[in-house]
Amino acid sequence: MSDRKILVTSALPYANGPIHLGHLVEYIQTDIWVRFQKQRGNACYFVCADDTHGTPIMLKADSLGIPPEELIVQVGKDHLADFTEFGVAFDNYHSTHSEENKTFSSLIYTRLRDAGHISSRTITQAFDPVKNMFLPDRFIKGDCPKCGAKEQYGDGCEVCGATYSPTELKNAVSAISGEKPIEKDSVHYFFNLADFTQMLTDWTRAGHLQPEVKNKLAEWLDGGLQQWDISRDAPYFGFEIPDAPGKYFYVWLDAPIGYMASFKNLCDKKALNFDEFWAKDSTTELYHFIGKDIIYFHALFWPAMLNGSNFRTPSAIFAHGFLTVNGEKMSKSRGTFITARTYLDHLNPEYLRYYFAAKLSAGVDDIDLNFDDFTQRVNSDLVGKVVNIASRCSGFINKRFANTLSANCSETELFKEFIAANETIANFFEAREFGKAMREIMALADKANQYIDEKKPWIIAKQEGQESELHEVCSTSLNLFRLLAAYLKPVLPALTTEAESFLNIESQTWPTIDTLPLTHHQVNDFKPLLTRVEADKITAIVEASKDNLEKTASTVKAEPIKEKQFEPIADTIDFNDFAKLDLRIAKILKADNIEGSDKLLNLTVDIGDETRTIFAGIKSAYAPEDLEGKLTLVIANLAPRKMRFGTSEGMVLAAGPGDKEIFILSPDTGATAGMRVK
Repeated sequence: MSDRKILVTSALPYANGPIHLGHLVEYIQTDIWVRFQKQRGNACYFVCADDTHGTPIMLKADSLGIPPEELIVQVGKDHLADFTEFGVAFDNYHSTHSEENKTFSSLIYTRLRDAGHISSRTITQAFDPVKNMFLPDRFIKGDCPKCGAKEQYGDGCEVCGATYSPTELKNAVSAISGEKPIEKDSVHYFFNLADFTQMLTDWTRAGHLQPEVKNKLAEWLDGGLQQWDISRDAPYFGFEIPDAPGKYFYVWLDAPIGYMASFKNLCDKKALNFDEFWAKDSTTELYHFIGKDIIYFHALFWPAMLNGSNFRTPSAIFAHGFLTVNGEKMSKSRGTFITARTYLDHLNPEYLRYYFAAKLSAGVDDIDLNFDDFTQRVNSDLVGKVVNIASRCSGFINKRFANTLSANCSETELFKEFIAANETIANFFEAREFGKAMREIMALADKANQYIDEKKPWIIAKQEGQESELHEVCSTSLNLFRLLAAYLKPVLPALTTEAESFLNIESQTWPTIDTLPLTHHQVNDFKPLLTRVEADKITAIVEASKDNLEKTASTVKAEPIKEKQFEPIADTIDFNDFAKLDLRIAKILKADNIEGSDKLLNLTVDIGDETRTIFAGIKSAYAPEDLEGKLTLVIANLAPRKMRFGTSEGMVLAAGPGDKEIFILSPDTGATAGMRVK
């Protein structure tokens, strides 16, 4: 048994909808890592919970005519059922609407308050006079105050990318009642995050984060940390703040505390020592697996809350990217997702576990579930390589040798080569480089199949006097299959359990240099372990989800545009309208970051007869130093647009699906600044 003691969490799924494949990237990634740690003999605990508080939960329950408590119980059962069928094995799955979470939330709050890190002040908010409640930003809709786009949320425009206060929206209405909001004052409580600026600066630079996450946090820290509003007014489904009647903890305060609450619940069940894992001086390991969209909460608010309330901070936070399906973006708000249940209705969950493992790395890049690639990988790697080894040789062992392996493993060097790979593969698993681990394992599977192809047991079986050689070839092959199953066990727990049953062995620990081949060993009858992915199964999933799937075209665009489902992007224009555009090749003379903007770069461009300043939403794809001296395409006769950062005097044209894939640079084929494009 190792001396390592590890507590692992995944982000808490919100209790207002089903689990979808985008969620499963995280839970499968975490589960693989946890299973690997346990297989290595480490004391590792994996806890999670449903995130159950907030306005959306309250309103959904109200629309269903049931109490929020009833809603979250049913959703929690559905979530856990989906996770279980996908092999995600939590040591404890709890709820943030629990006594443990209420206790820890109040404790952390009062410790922060008593240490002077909580303040209060009166703020003005939008209020729904019909529903008699304050409105969160996302529950207010209206016209963007910057570009005039209709049906925009109260915190930002999805057409022009502008951010603003809900009070700035034009023609604003409540998304709940449709009534025009009024302004109303209320006392709110704030966490003084800036008190922890130095602590967070030191912590974020101390190796707890991936490099790209650390760099992003450095930008936020350099920009200055703001107070965090941690209170909400009644009516609100959550925990009431101590000594503040009618005020409730904002869901994002008690959600991460749910990690502590779920573990405390486990400790009470299993007689574990809670303080050993959460005390300020703890020497155990604590890891959070999260999506890249909630880094701010987990890598700034959460460590500061813990530090300020005398608890330990995480050993590391591991962020991952988003999932696309056949190149299409997934979004719950847009309905562009395939649910876990839809997948389970048609395909083996272990296929998806393997596919995600083959695509995952230690970085935060997005991954794509391409169904053609999915089918090819599963059929080629799992069925054609791994399972094929057992199916090719088990019949001979059964019919010729009464299901008994040979007394010797003659191919000792090949067996040793498989054993010698154990540390390389283990290091990849430890570092969350699952894709590299899968490639290493499949390279071994290729060698096993090559060995079988060279020995040709089907030919040996027809030759008299070759029983011994046939016995050893097939026994060696099954011993190699056994090692492959051991290496794949964190990824394919169900397949491995069936393989262990066939091989008649105990649950396998991680192979080591001391692992010996099975000799003169009785195995059981072989039963097919996996079937091939058939095209009709994929078609059925797509058909079942077609009401939710929405193509995101890679079209020329200047800013990301959120398409309305089943509606055209815009009315058509005739050629005369298009001809009015003054399209020019521009040389980027200077590029700078814009303080306060996560999306925009400030470009100074030469369009031939003058120099212009253009704000371009390309920061996710380009660093300023990569752009200077390069050519791009701009619309030169677009009316100047005033933004809170200044005035933009044109538009840079871009292509690509967004995020890191935004393409604006023109190939240098003799073009010069100012050249018009016709």
